[in-house]
Amino acid sequence: MPLSVLDRSSVRRGEDPASAVRHTVEFARRAEALGYRRFWVSEHHSVPGVAGSAPTVLAAAVASATSRIRVGTGGVMLPNHRPLVVAEQFGTLEALHPGRIDMGLGRSVGFTGRERAALGAGKEQAEQFPERLRELLGYFAGASTVHRGVHAFPAEGLRIPAFVLATGAGAAFAAEAGLALVIAQVSGVDTLVRHIDRYRTEFRPSTLWERPYVMVSAAVAVAETAEKARELLLPEAWSLVRSRTRGVFPPLLPPADLPEPTQRESAMLADVLRRQIHGTPATVRDDLAALVERTGADEVLITLSTHDREDQLDSYTRLAELAR
Repeated sequence: MPLSVLDRSSVRRGEDPASAVRHTVEFARRAEALGYRRFWVSEHHSVPGVAGSAPTVLAAAVASATSRIRVGTGGVMLPNHRPLVVAEQFGTLEALHPGRIDMGLGRSVGFTGRERAALGAGKEQAEQFPERLRELLGYFAGASTVHRGVHAFPAEGLRIPAFVLATGAGAAFAAEAGLALVIAQVSGVDTLVRHIDRYRTEFRPSTLWERPYVMVSAAVAVAETAEKARELLLPEAWSLVRSRTRGVFPPLLPPADLPEPTQRESAMLADVLRRQIHGTPATVRDDLAALVERTGADEVLITLSTHDREDQLDSYTRLAELAR
């Protein structure tokens, strides 16, 4: 089972965002050495705990710093960008790094009204995702579906694997366009399987993907003990809970410095951790095998951000050893 990496350029307490971005590039080198198939970066805006805001720019740096691993985005949020510009950016990446670029696309908008206003993208732009997706793919095919006579160079004629990041009904967009699906478990395995089954049933072959391709995204932590593995997940899980209760995703804290949660926060924290995979190598191997068996996944996209970068690398190292 191929394993890949999604890195959000998480900021640690006391660290500036610029340093977090530089660490992402170094981490990509380590992931390549460990044998991971892909290294993807994300798009978030105005988030204190996440520095990854310009995925195509960061992907260019990662691709230049590596030589074999596929590099992509998880993902570029189409509501925030004009399809022509996205096509030109990915075309440039593929021209510079032939055969190594992936185009992951999402339809999320800014977390708050302030960010949405700054980006000029809100609910209306999110609802236009299918049209923007068709326009984007048209530029690679050399036939703009919206702006007659407009060409996206150097993208025109290039074949870049395209993926749709989806939750829930969004899987239908990937099926209709004939693209690969990236999906995370957000509300239970049964719901996840239902959306994947719908994607496979409704999939229409395209020039990019002849058959359905499913990449399941999962937060995974591996350590010598189950307690240590759970501890690795706590900083990011806590920041996620804080974002839901206080509207801000803060920089990651050391597990020992996490505040005492309220009763509500404790319940939310437990819910987040229930949907994540953690434990000893043997436990994680079995849990990943069960997830792949239930979903029929073709690939698993692994994400893990914890306060200690050496602990993060150790977990990815142990996971890579399981896949060999």
